[in-house]
Amino acid sequence: QVQLVESGGGLVQAGGSLRLSCAASGRTFSDYAMGWFRQVPGKTREFVAAINWIGNTHHANSVKGRFTISRDTAKNMVYLQMNSLKPEDTAVYYCAAHWGSNWSIFRNDYPYWGQGTQVTVSS
Repeated sequence: QVQLVESGGGLVQAGGSLRLSCAASGRTFSDYAMGWFRQVPGKTREFVAAINWIGNTHHANSVKGRFTISRDTAKNMVYLQMNSLKPEDTAVYYCAAHWGSNWSIFRNDYPYWGQGTQVTVSS
């Protein structure tokens, strides 16, 4: 079992930056691949970025070059650095974990989720 708690969301103007953090507790953090997803009311939760246990990453095309996922295994933390934010990035952002060495872009592969943190980008 893994418990995840996100933080760092808020209100920012377009072009600004935010860094989301996800604190993990429970079983051995390094055994898990981690992901960030986001969801707008009425829409499907969509993949944003993922990182595997050795630090290989994958980012959705919509955020590539602007967002960066990273992890600090010693601190049991995962981060999402978000730069050049756009109004369309407004969503609730969720941290997720699944046991295994490879990252996944599919939300159904992740059994563990945080409660989400709101990101609002004003134009």
